[in-house]
Amino acid sequence: MERTNRTGLSANILKLIAIAAMTLDHVLWVAYPGYQKMWWLLALHAIGRITAPIMWFFIAEGYTHTHDFKKYALRLLLFAVVSHVPYCFAFGISFSSVFNQTSVIWALFWGLMTIRLFDSGLNGWQKLLLLVPILIISFPADWSCVAVVAILFLWSERRSFARRTAWMMVWTASYALVYFLFIDKAYGILQLCTALSIPLLWLYNGQRGRWNGMKWFFYIYYPAHLVLVGVLRLLLNGNVGVMIGG
Repeated sequence: MERTNRTGLSANILKLIAIAAMTLDHVLWVAYPGYQKMWWLLALHAIGRITAPIMWFFIAEGYTHTHDFKKYALRLLLFAVVSHVPYCFAFGISFSSVFNQTSVIWALFWGLMTIRLFDSGLNGWQKLLLLVPILIISFPADWSCVAVVAILFLWSERRSFARRTAWMMVWTASYALVYFLFIDKAYGILQLCTALSIPLLWLYNGQRGRWNGMKWFFYIYYPAHLVLVGVLRLLLNGNVGVMIGG
């Protein structure tokens, strides 16, 4: 999906939208902990669901356009490691929890590595065998290993917007089903609101935007805002977990 026209939304604008939606969602988790069902709260959490698909999308785009894969991968890995403690602090998550043990950045890194794997010269069976440990090691991330597979399909189906977003929703639906069956039914259905990202992604114009500092802004903003969310959690709720895994 290559576009070079200057109408529509640049990567910078889409990332800012994702950051705003993410911040709103994270603040709501600590201000209204648990799985509360007020309609307006569910509506605001629905807005928060647009963040992950935009992140996944730009990992696939980043792989396609990066000039130095090794630097990109190492930067993302460092970002995932640095963000781990702030993420756990933000939501009161213990290091031994099974679900949401670390941030989505861990899944983004392994999504990038999975693209690299499937873009290699290995045969199909070798790729599938190596995919298994990647799915296992990425399982504890927010959005779990579903994010890894979603990123892979956003890259592999990059020539068709319809196919790449359809597959994105297939994998989101699998995550939503697990949420529905084992965590909370209403919030399981809520995960399907990732579909709200599709019109925004359709408006992507293939341009980075005028500001060159967005990449570094996000690397700083993400762990910093998690620390502030954690302080808010302590002030409002004390040292208790507010999400699954806390």
